[in-house]
Amino acid sequence: MTTLASIILRTAVRWISPLLLLFSLFLLLRGHHEPGGGFGGGLVAATAFALLTFGYDLSTAKRLLRIRPLTLTALGIAVALASGLLSLLLGDPFLTGLWLKIPVTTALTLELGSPVLFDIGVYLAVIGATLTMLFEFAKE
Repeated sequence: MTTLASIILRTAVRWISPLLLLFSLFLLLRGHHEPGGGFGGGLVAATAFALLTFGYDLSTAKRLLRIRPLTLTALGIAVALASGLLSLLLGDPFLTGLWLKIPVTTALTLELGSPVLFDIGVYLAVIGATLTMLFEFAKE
């Protein structure tokens, strides 16, 4: 894939990509109680790396990702599967939400649950699958 020599595109990508990654984390954590979450956040994160590929080149995007996309996909599927297996280990049906309440202060309690773990797995799997396809297209 040839790189675009546009200084405007490179400058825009330099500023937009970190914001997109931050927004993808917001979507991931927001989706914990709202629709979206891992899938939408993963697509936004993959868009950030797609912009890096278009603005710079494939090797720059791969270097910034720091992990092979296929490995990221496998890791995401394993994390999502593990979130479902936790409930099986406790005798509940597969993918039943499990919640752990941690008191932070007397008025505030932090709730961590297996749906967050599932969303993180989906997030990683979507990023990995999307970037696997994108990077293969970019090689051509």
